[in-house]
Amino acid sequence: MIKKYKKELNSKQKLKLIFEYVGKIAEEKKLDNLLHLMADLGRQLVVADRCSIWIYDKEKNELWTKVAHGIPIMRIPANTGVVGHVFTTQSEYFTNNAYDNPNFNKEVDKKTGYRTKALLALPLYDNEGVIMGAFQAVNKMTATEEFSQEDIETLKMVADYSEKSISNAMLNEEIVNTQKEIIFLMAEIGESRSKETGNHVKRVAEISSLLAILYGMDEEEAELIKMASPMHDIGKVAIPDSILKKPGKLTDEEFKHMQNHTAIGHRLLKNSERIIIKSSAIIAEQHHEKWNGKGYPNGLREEEIHPYGRISAIADVFDALASPRVYKPSWDHDRIKKLFEEEKGQHFDPVMTQVFLDNYDKFVKIIEEYKDV
Repeated sequence: MIKKYKKELNSKQKLKLIFEYVGKIAEEKKLDNLLHLMADLGRQLVVADRCSIWIYDKEKNELWTKVAHGIPIMRIPANTGVVGHVFTTQSEYFTNNAYDNPNFNKEVDKKTGYRTKALLALPLYDNEGVIMGAFQAVNKMTATEEFSQEDIETLKMVADYSEKSISNAMLNEEIVNTQKEIIFLMAEIGESRSKETGNHVKRVAEISSLLAILYGMDEEEAELIKMASPMHDIGKVAIPDSILKKPGKLTDEEFKHMQNHTAIGHRLLKNSERIIIKSSAIIAEQHHEKWNGKGYPNGLREEEIHPYGRISAIADVFDALASPRVYKPSWDHDRIKKLFEEEKGQHFDPVMTQVFLDNYDKFVKIIEEYKDV
């Protein structure tokens, strides 16, 4: 097999490539996307076959990567292999004969069928100067098939520029994950008062996210809805137990009092500047609005209702019907589909409802996966 070699980039080409990427790297807030940008830039600049960013997981004492061109997500003990050596010693690593180097693990090549020859790796540091991972390039694709000292300096330049962006993205991800944990915890506490389980909010979150994707929203917005929807009933924390836990049918007056949970939830959440909480406020207020304007608390109709409210309305009702409750068994699926057909354009957004019905089995799988034990 004849190898197709590539040419080394000249200074002008490198500069053009850097200018193409620096703006994207500076603006990117999502860690996975940022790591992909860095890996792609590094691979092109040093003309490598593969490039990977390894990040340290302190809790597991492992290095992980989702960005290793040509291979899926990987995790390794933090003191093994080339990247483990770079991470542990905080030193650069450079070889053009990997199989002759004691730090190289040949087993990975045996499993994948890949043949590693040249390797280049260097440590990555966070904003405080603490090591957080390693940047690795594998196999030079020029005729020499060898990395040079210039390649080390080039990759180091990319790392130095990108380290702050990685640190900020990791911090932002940690904040988002913390918000998510708090939201689910608060939602579970709220649901427990009305004898619901934590799985109810998980199911509503997963159903809402899937419906958002199928309706045509992008993954980022679907993830936002997934994180925000568990707070849909948070306003129930202010509803008296005598109403919330009443075993029989509510009186008209009691039902009006119960309806207040939507306005209360909105009031609790609306002043936050965090996008997740602001989205939760919309869902808390609008998940009982109806397409025909006969819902509550504000009698909104059709597209006056925010898409998040319309999505969570379908998700909440579907879970309520498909899951057993203390006061009723679960409905069979034919009965559920019949109700949604009847309420399409009445209670629910007709387009979203059709998307839901067209993909009904996918939503049933979520109910089964997170069913109450």
